[in-house]
Amino acid sequence: MYQLPLAVTIPLLALVIIAGVYDILWRKIPNWAALAGILAGFGVNIFLHHWAGLKNAALGFGLAFLVYFSLYLLRGMGAGDAKLMAAVGALAGPGNWVAILVLTALIGAICALILILSRGALQQTFMNIGHIVRELAHFRAPYKTHEEIDVRNSGALRLPHGAVIALAVIAFISISSSYLT
Repeated sequence: MYQLPLAVTIPLLALVIIAGVYDILWRKIPNWAALAGILAGFGVNIFLHHWAGLKNAALGFGLAFLVYFSLYLLRGMGAGDAKLMAAVGALAGPGNWVAILVLTALIGAICALILILSRGALQQTFMNIGHIVRELAHFRAPYKTHEEIDVRNSGALRLPHGAVIALAVIAFISISSSYLT
């Protein structure tokens, strides 16, 4: 983990704030924002670090896309979330992206727990987790046998993951700048 240059921090913050607000208001992350983030990630990193910047952006993009595209295929994440995280990876690079992923998981778990408890869905959530584990252990897609866990299902308990990603990026920038200064 290292402190991001200002030339990376500004577009990264702009990207996640826009995506987070869109996700809260309209439950969608616009393609134009993700594409702008990807292009900014490659462009800024190449400008700052030349070939090493290209490699860093490509590895960050690829790692983020691989992880989040897998979640999308299992219908645990929307396509916008996968594209947003790929853009975050292109901007932040692979090492920083992993730290952002960990923060996203922690913040997402806290937000999900609050949502679950507020809806009185704790027992159902544990049953859903058991179903997911069972199906994955048998190499089956859990959403095919249990519609409630499909993120595309309007009745599913869903969290605006773009907003969670935004909070994680803001936390990462705060931690990395205070930790390293």
